[in-house]
Amino acid sequence: MPRYKLLIEFDGSPFVGWQRQDNGPSVQQTLEEAAERLCGQPVRLHAAGRTDSGVHALGMVAHVDLPRAYPAGKVADALNALARPAPVAVLAAEAVTEDFHARFSCLERSYLYRILVRRAQPALERGRVWWHARPLDAEAMHAAAQTLVGHHDFSSFRASECQADSPVKTLDALDVARRGDELHVTARARSFLHHQVRNMVGTLALVGRGKWTARDVAAALAACQRSAAGPTAPPDGLYFLAARYPESVPNTAPDGEE
Repeated sequence: MPRYKLLIEFDGSPFVGWQRQDNGPSVQQTLEEAAERLCGQPVRLHAAGRTDSGVHALGMVAHVDLPRAYPAGKVADALNALARPAPVAVLAAEAVTEDFHARFSCLERSYLYRILVRRAQPALERGRVWWHARPLDAEAMHAAAQTLVGHHDFSSFRASECQADSPVKTLDALDVARRGDELHVTARARSFLHHQVRNMVGTLALVGRGKWTARDVAAALAACQRSAAGPTAPPDGLYFLAARYPESVPNTAPDGEE
């Protein structure tokens, strides 16, 4: 069956997350139903990662097998038309070989977390940023973030319902930068634990407010207990940013959820 790689953008606000669930609409369900209307039979989408309720995506990658070949541009156009009015957009589609797998072939995933720092509450960006009315020290947050980079046991930043086999992960980068009224936290790794990014951001916010130091963040990491770290940042500001693939990799399955 012809396989298509999809680049997807979505607003996670009305969804229960990427994955199909019984308690509400999901991004996966929306696109699978659109694809079924296109080809006339049920299909399954596989994504680079799973996102929680309220989490957005700027560059989610997924793949789908269709029963017959279509021009790639027609696949994207048809899915967009058939998914309306849901806030999901297929930005690009391309035909790929059967050895490509959106999840298993992925070498690196990256997330963006947006924090709006200003006295006025968000109007246009409500539900898309984490609002802080008081200043945050971006430089201190970035310095503290570097204590988390590397190969560690991230139990302190792992949700209790996380299903990963091991809490040990390699965090390739965690950066905090000021962008106008916003702070952007970007994280890169081959895979993440459930809520890992949101828990790291919530902890770094304590540093930004002057309540914690980089030493406190290091101590929280070393404790390997969720209660030792800061609160979980809300889903509003989190975006699946991108997935990186090599030209050819074996299909070995990492965890890829946030």
